[in-house]
Amino acid sequence: MPTFRKSVFAAICLIAFVYLLRSTRPSDIPGAPGYKPVPDIFTEEQNALRNPRRNGKSSLQQPLAPPPTAPLRERLRFQFPYNLETQFPAYIWQTWKYAPSSKYFDADLRDMEASWTEMHPYFMHQVIGDDTQRHLIEYLYGSVPDVFEAYDSLPLAVMKADFFRYLVLLARGGIYSDIDTRALKPAHFWLPEDLDRKTIGFMVGIEADPDRPDWHDWYTRRIQFCQWTIVAKPGHPILRDMVAYITEEALRMKRAGILKVGKMDRTVMEFTGPGAWTDAVFRYFNDPDYFNILPGDKNVAYEDFSGQTTHRKVGDVVVLPITSFSPGVGQMGAGDTDHPMAFVKHMFDGTWKTDPSL
Repeated sequence: MPTFRKSVFAAICLIAFVYLLRSTRPSDIPGAPGYKPVPDIFTEEQNALRNPRRNGKSSLQQPLAPPPTAPLRERLRFQFPYNLETQFPAYIWQTWKYAPSSKYFDADLRDMEASWTEMHPYFMHQVIGDDTQRHLIEYLYGSVPDVFEAYDSLPLAVMKADFFRYLVLLARGGIYSDIDTRALKPAHFWLPEDLDRKTIGFMVGIEADPDRPDWHDWYTRRIQFCQWTIVAKPGHPILRDMVAYITEEALRMKRAGILKVGKMDRTVMEFTGPGAWTDAVFRYFNDPDYFNILPGDKNVAYEDFSGQTTHRKVGDVVVLPITSFSPGVGQMGAGDTDHPMAFVKHMFDGTWKTDPSL
């Protein structure tokens, strides 16, 4: 049971975090092309709340909320609507056991963490510590309690870390990147200048393209999308699907009494990790609700991305080649860190493997 002092400390952390989210900067800051300054986001939200009616009509223009018994995806769609034409929010999200201000923050992570702030001086960069993460999810998903229940029930820290990235991006959008990554180029250079940002809502990179017969001994999928760095506008359908999938599977296993270490009928890779993540991306590419798929059309599959060396746009999603988020791995066609398409370097620290609960 948490002590009263710990509970008060956690509450203070949450209040401080919300305050940071609502903090402002001078309005003349140029910002980053294609990314919306965080102060502007909250100014719009506050104006909508202060002026709920214009000419007798609600300025929010939202329909009635679905009932609590409505399907989870419908409730998520209402709470976190997707607007393709908005800019990417200028957030950078990372998680770690401790905040950078803590004396316990790992010294070998400081340069990597700092690279994100140095490359993105006009972004709001947040490293969410373990003591704050749970409270933030409860704050963001208070209106969808089954999501928080699922998050709170996950038995492994790595699962919570996986789930957190999808949850925070669905609710707030921006960039998520693992703490053991280094920013090589500012995010507004990750897309060609002639590509209209109002037609893009999501960016994902290829993690693995193992063109070898024993690929399944090393990876979960023939083409595997990376989840250590993701860029999204809030409410994107891929994130909604992933959050719903993890929530439904977690609660199903909880009711069956198997949401426990050593008893689950899903591995981490297939439950919250890159296998499940890659499946969610491909489900979106082949969903007739979002794409004009005609009878006889071939499904989008791994063959469409194998050997990719530059950007590829599929609907509102840009798929980046393996070089972008996995430069320097020395295989599968990845370029080095000085390649023009190299944007993020993952150091493959693998700290989740040291989780004592595994």
